[in-house]
Amino acid sequence: MVQRATEPGHLADLLATQLLSDVSRRQALLETTDPLQRLEQLAVHMVGELDVAALERKIKERIRDQIDKNQREYFLREQLKAIHDELGGENGNEIEALRGRIADRGLPTAVEEKLTKELVRLERMPGVSAEATVVRTYIDTVLALPWHEKSEDRIDLTEAERILDADHYGLEHVKERILDFLAVRKLTAEAATPHSAQILCLIGPPGVGKTSLGRSVATSMGRTFVRVSLGGVRDEAEIRGHRRTYIGAMPGRIIGAMKQAGTLNLVILLDEIDKLASDYRGDPAAAMLEVLDPEQNHAFADHFLDVSYDLSQVLFITTANYGQQIPRPLRDRMEVIEVSGYTEEEKVEIGRRYLLRRQLANHGLKPGALEIPAKLWTKIVRDYTREAGVRQLDREVAAICRKVARDIVRGKAGTGRLRLTAGRLVEYLGPSRYGFDLDLGESQIGLAMGLGVTEVGGELLPVEVATMPGHGALTITGKAGDVMQESARAALSYARARADQLKIDRDFQEKLDLHIHLPEGATPKDGPSAGITMATALISALTRRPVRIDTAMTGEITLRGRVLAIGGLKEKALAAHRQGIKRLIAPRDNERDLTKIPANVAKDMEFIFATNMDQVIAAAIMLDDAQVERLPGAMDGIAEPGPVEPSAPLLPEYPPAAPTFGDNVAADASSTPE
Repeated sequence: MVQRATEPGHLADLLATQLLSDVSRRQALLETTDPLQRLEQLAVHMVGELDVAALERKIKERIRDQIDKNQREYFLREQLKAIHDELGGENGNEIEALRGRIADRGLPTAVEEKLTKELVRLERMPGVSAEATVVRTYIDTVLALPWHEKSEDRIDLTEAERILDADHYGLEHVKERILDFLAVRKLTAEAATPHSAQILCLIGPPGVGKTSLGRSVATSMGRTFVRVSLGGVRDEAEIRGHRRTYIGAMPGRIIGAMKQAGTLNLVILLDEIDKLASDYRGDPAAAMLEVLDPEQNHAFADHFLDVSYDLSQVLFITTANYGQQIPRPLRDRMEVIEVSGYTEEEKVEIGRRYLLRRQLANHGLKPGALEIPAKLWTKIVRDYTREAGVRQLDREVAAICRKVARDIVRGKAGTGRLRLTAGRLVEYLGPSRYGFDLDLGESQIGLAMGLGVTEVGGELLPVEVATMPGHGALTITGKAGDVMQESARAALSYARARADQLKIDRDFQEKLDLHIHLPEGATPKDGPSAGITMATALISALTRRPVRIDTAMTGEITLRGRVLAIGGLKEKALAAHRQGIKRLIAPRDNERDLTKIPANVAKDMEFIFATNMDQVIAAAIMLDDAQVERLPGAMDGIAEPGPVEPSAPLLPEYPPAAPTFGDNVAADASSTPE
């Protein structure tokens, strides 16, 4: 009908009849007499209707597509669920099981939201993809960590003291400090007040029981014990964990220890914290600051977890061999407890009470199968070990037990009980490796006994000085470090400044060369405590008077003869006592350290505390001509000292203030050569 219409008015009426339903609009169109205006109004109306129709069509299509998508996803999800059920067998749907574990775990809100997002990602990933493996490992790791689980602290000081005494012999100072620590923890727990999160750091040579002390603390508190070895750790990711962008990413060692323990309040022993190193991969010692700082570790950030984790309830105990190697900021967060070496009597008791019983069990021997007399215990300690701890002693006892086991199997033990004799000891362990007494003969000229501290405790460091015709050259050998070489030069300057009082030829440097040697030249040696030893050996060589062989010394010297304080007096005293030294010269400022030395060592030794070098010389060098005995190999080439009365001291009474170089020169200006 529209196509057959020829008149505009007829076309407009025809279209209005079919398109307009509103009466008012139909009336307005009838009142319009111009056919073209009527067609224009119809065109406007048709465009609007077409737009509305298009919008309705688009909405309908979108609704239909959404319904189709939801139906498709529901269908696919049901199919995937059925596939998981078939593959899982009795385990059922793995994804649903993980979702249930997350809901039942009672995780913190942020952690639960994080795991839910990761689970959705895992659900949409192909099972064979590497990323799916990383996500699954992440979810399992977070779910395996303790978030609320705690063990009940059991702090009984009587029981704790019994455990410490049962596990360790001696170390009374260390045990007292641990008991103090446990008492404070008990009181703060009862008062429901936040305790001071102290980090204990046990510093001492190997084999003295630092690790076992940490285990005893955990046992006495009823806590889980985990040991984390830090020796040789160079990568910061070992502490903070690896980021999950890498294949094979894993959490750091601290989070790994928490996962292993399964409780929030465990005891973590950070072993060998002084062996941390740093390179281009980061500084793990700096990463440990967040772990050990009580102000930060309540929200520890591990790169693998990517969520905060609370370490504030963990009791951290660290161990080290050298306190100086621990970075200063890290050491500032810890309370240092020094665990020094054992005396000979303590080693004998440790071997008799602990080591023998353990080694008998390890070698399948019955208790009492081996009897070691007290004299032979002392011989084993003296002749076959030389250490601060008891690790080598444990090896020697194990070697004896192996020989005894072989004798029992071969039927040589008779009744199955063997008593160790001196002959059997040599047969089992071979000839003595070390001599207890110093094999240095009598007191010698130019030889003084110094003391140092190494990683195995205190050591005896002899200093030898030889003089020979020359023109004042000074040679220092024996792998001496820069500090020790400076001490040697300071000692030489002191000897020159005090030449007249020491009765040394003032022109000795124009006639003699001096050679200072530290035996065992392949071992590097350095430290600020060899000054008085070098000065004593030097003065002994120049005055040709021997140094007492039963005397050891330690201390730094200044150009004016003052003796400065040193560290490690206890370790050095134990080393001197172990070697049979009866007298020890130390700085006066170290007299306060005498309380740290075991009573039996302090009783056996004579301690001489000096404030100046003249007191050291008076105590160490044999001053009486009646005592001086020309020894084979004494150094020649220097002028004989003037005559000395049989009981006259080498030095006059030391004045309150040591004379300066200017005083010495002014006193003898008339006789000083040009």
